[in-house]
Amino acid sequence: MPNNQKPIATKTNQKAKKKRSDRSLGYMLIAPSMILILIIAIWPVFQSFYYSMFDLRLNNPAKSEAYVSYKVNLQTYLDNYPFLISSLEDELDEATGKTKTELEAIKTNLEKVDAELKSDQELSSKYDEVDEKLTVMEPISEELAVSDLDKEVALDLEKAVTDSSERIRELKGELQNPEDVIGLSASLKDSVITPNFIGLKHYKENLTDSRMWKAIQNTTVFTVISVFAELVIGLAIALLINKAFFGRGLVRATILIPWAIPTAVSAFMWKYLYDGQNGIVAKAFAEIGLFDQMTDMLTTSTGAMFAVIFADVWKTTPYMALLLLAGLQTIPSSLYEAAAIDGASKWKQFLKITLPLLKSSILVALLFRTLDAFRVFDLIYVLTGGGPANSTETISILAYKVMFAQTNFGEGSALSVIVFICVAIISMIYIKFLGRDLLNDK
Repeated sequence: MPNNQKPIATKTNQKAKKKRSDRSLGYMLIAPSMILILIIAIWPVFQSFYYSMFDLRLNNPAKSEAYVSYKVNLQTYLDNYPFLISSLEDELDEATGKTKTELEAIKTNLEKVDAELKSDQELSSKYDEVDEKLTVMEPISEELAVSDLDKEVALDLEKAVTDSSERIRELKGELQNPEDVIGLSASLKDSVITPNFIGLKHYKENLTDSRMWKAIQNTTVFTVISVFAELVIGLAIALLINKAFFGRGLVRATILIPWAIPTAVSAFMWKYLYDGQNGIVAKAFAEIGLFDQMTDMLTTSTGAMFAVIFADVWKTTPYMALLLLAGLQTIPSSLYEAAAIDGASKWKQFLKITLPLLKSSILVALLFRTLDAFRVFDLIYVLTGGGPANSTETISILAYKVMFAQTNFGEGSALSVIVFICVAIISMIYIKFLGRDLLNDK
């Protein structure tokens, strides 16, 4: 008996070892794909999330990059400080009484902070180097121009510059060249770079902002109505072109034309068709009573939302039809023949054969189109620009406006992350509640 147990144990160990080897081989095979997904899909999301925690503004030199500590822009500082001191000295020569005392105090305060800056050996070295390059008008790299600064020194510098600027403004009427002194002191304020890390503040502000919720509502309305209409019409077209009839190839090619037109081009086309003065479609809709006037198509909230949904359904229904047609062609015709022999009507064949066997294709089509519709940007941006009065502004358009029109990259990144979270939630809902068949190996 003991002699029989050894071969069994050896065989079991060999099987376990082979299983581990196969598993390792499987991981190695999918590793390149995982790395690719990580680089292309996940890394940009992490980057957006990182920048969303900063108050990044391209139009503000002190906030144009992500700073987690105090810094000083030596180029800006030395571009203004020497000239400000020189201007103050000129004013002192002409000033008298209280004004002279005030100017002396301002100058002394600025020189004191300047000496404090130079007390740091590393900073002093950069200070001299930047000063020398400015004197001979040589370009200065970002690495050399921006230097770390101790928090206490930075706060002293910021306070001194702010106080000086305010006091100089108060003395405006007493100065010989007030604009020069005020301008230089104001520019000197830009040399102090304070940390712009704000954590999750952008998310907190957006979640309490009615404009963002309105954009999500618009996006949801657009997605639900357009995808539902595309599914119904696309299924009808797929059933039609799945039949054998004369000219079927030409019909199949024709219905793909809207899908083949670039989205921006089709948006421009519909913009002209919806035009309140000369638009043919606007005229037709007004004639049949959908709208009171032709101008209502793009100038009212309901009309604009209807216009963008109608244009999207026109453009994307062929794509939906194509996906469903591929699914229809996998259903054996023998099933319909057997059902017909059993006396099943066409409607019953559709309910009992077509829909159940088309379920996977419908789920794939719905998933693709829902995600695509939720991220819609170019069609609506070209057609209505998100108007009128933000009535067609989607979350993607809002993120674009905040990021590029307002150059608020931090908040724009936060909105982009919110879009990603919404898309991830939609995907999980599809897979969990509707798409189990897609993941089923059986």
